[in-house]
Amino acid sequence: MSTLVNYSGDDEFYPRGSFYSNPVDLGRLFSIGSHVDVYYPPSKRARIIAPFLFGGNEFEQDKKPSIEVLPQECLFEIFRRIPEGKERSSCACVSKQWLMLLSSIRKAEICEKFPISKNVDMVTGDESRDLESDGYLTRCLVGKKATDIRLAAIAVGTSSRGGLGKLSIRGSNSACGVTDLGLSAVAHGCPSLKSLSLWDVSSIGDDGLSEIAKGCHLLEKLDLCQCPSISNKGLIAIADNCPNLTTLNIESCSNIGNEGLQAIGRLCTKLQSLSIKECPLVKDHGVSSLVSSSSLLTKVKLEALKITDFSLAVIGHYGQAITNLVLGGLQNVSEKGFWVMGVAQGLQKLTSLTVTSCRGITDVSLEAIGKGCINLKQMCLRKCCFVSNNGLIAFAKAAGSLESLQLEECDRVTQLGIIGALSNCGTKLKSLTLVKCMGIRDMAMGFPVLSPCTSLRSLSIRHCPGFGTASLAMVGKLCPQIQHLDLSGLHGITDSGLLPLLESCEAGLTKVILSNCLNLTNEVILALTRLHGGTLELLNLEGCRKITDDSLRAISENCLLLNDLDVSNCAISNSGIEVLSCAAQLNLQVLSLSGCSEVSKKSMPFLEKLGKTLVGLNLQHCKSISSSTVELLVERLWRCDILS
Repeated sequence: MSTLVNYSGDDEFYPRGSFYSNPVDLGRLFSIGSHVDVYYPPSKRARIIAPFLFGGNEFEQDKKPSIEVLPQECLFEIFRRIPEGKERSSCACVSKQWLMLLSSIRKAEICEKFPISKNVDMVTGDESRDLESDGYLTRCLVGKKATDIRLAAIAVGTSSRGGLGKLSIRGSNSACGVTDLGLSAVAHGCPSLKSLSLWDVSSIGDDGLSEIAKGCHLLEKLDLCQCPSISNKGLIAIADNCPNLTTLNIESCSNIGNEGLQAIGRLCTKLQSLSIKECPLVKDHGVSSLVSSSSLLTKVKLEALKITDFSLAVIGHYGQAITNLVLGGLQNVSEKGFWVMGVAQGLQKLTSLTVTSCRGITDVSLEAIGKGCINLKQMCLRKCCFVSNNGLIAFAKAAGSLESLQLEECDRVTQLGIIGALSNCGTKLKSLTLVKCMGIRDMAMGFPVLSPCTSLRSLSIRHCPGFGTASLAMVGKLCPQIQHLDLSGLHGITDSGLLPLLESCEAGLTKVILSNCLNLTNEVILALTRLHGGTLELLNLEGCRKITDDSLRAISENCLLLNDLDVSNCAISNSGIEVLSCAAQLNLQVLSLSGCSEVSKKSMPFLEKLGKTLVGLNLQHCKSISSSTVELLVERLWRCDILS
């Protein structure tokens, strides 16, 4: 109490008597009517009165720990004079009461005029402010670890160590999870916070987010997912107080709607990235208002919303800065909406477009997008059931800047559409990816003389069962400069079907993935290593059950640059591993033998030899290799990450 009495700040004490000088009698005061000091703080707080026992003309305090006896406003006045650093952290460790009280003190309430402790390193005022404003610390709370107590500890502990810059909360403790109180502690103690991510936290509402808005004016990124208690009120508070907001992600927030988005668009003029998914209250007015007001908006992602053609028309007219656009599950948007978005000529800077499960994408609207988005370089269509060969070929002709084309589950596109797109795409297409396109059927058709696509460097055809020998041969003739080849899950291709493609690749293959091509044998691997062994860097043969040690022998003899080899679930034995270990020119860094049941502990010396260059080794599901053998390998190959 002497410190408080002698303090020469704004607080005032009105003496009416004195304490006993004997330390033994510090807890006993006589004559309550005339010998009690009365303390008036500048800002009143809820007062917690310690219990007293009265007896005759005198009273005494119930003998409890001093934490329980001191009124809360006294603790507050003491704590706000404690310098940041070790002292404040030490106080926070005393009890939960002290921790929560410390975390409730705002930065503005901390008294700057205090004596410097000898235990604290001297820091100049400018340096101290720099440390507080840097905000380079990151904290992530997941599941049971996400509680108010932990948030309070983070708020107190990080304030003197550079400041909290990024906070992520994933889930919450069901018994004592994160609430608005914990988020308020962060708001009070972490003004340097720039990124906040809340996922599946139903107990945090508008009050907590409003506290963040009031205390963390430097906030740049806000990520809300499955936060049903947060509504437009919380989002409006962010808009009013966080002008530096550049990134906003909202997903599955059932109470956020148009009003919140309109406030963001009106007040957060620096917004650059927007993502909204599965928010039933978000409709045309919110999206259109935000897009038309945000002149710096470059990335937009809209999925599973009840918006209509109007929103896409606004995007087409006002999205002049948008470079990346993702649209998915927009069931109320028709062909007209996508057509207007294309012909509006506003998306001149758009370079990447992804459309998933949108009925409005048809041949007509796809061609309009190709003509209107003149700088479009990456196009991805997923589950667009109304796109056919004609639309794909027309789009390929119109999109003169296209570099990457990806089609997934577009079942109306056939072999004719793929060949036509390749021959009409111009000279810039570098990558073609086809995934689960069931409309492709392997037919030996007579095509007229087609222009080759000499710019294509990457070809990925995954899980398209109809893509077979004839299709591969045609693609090989059209694309002679392929360097990356991925044919995962093409069960129908055989050695005779793949060989013409390998022979037509003039540039030299560097990356080849043939996982789960069940009918391939050692013959095609012999041809592959003979033709491209000088350039091959990655080879994935996972699940090719007919591949044996002979393929490893060919690899060891012909491959000079190979650093990543996957022969999981192949018919590989110890002899093949021995052959690999004897190849002096090989410098394998990653080797996967998962599921190779014939590889046993006898291969250990060969693996140790390969381990001189390995940084990754996969021995999962190798039933013939015991756990003790793996432990010995881990000990000896200490630089290698071993999975078992």
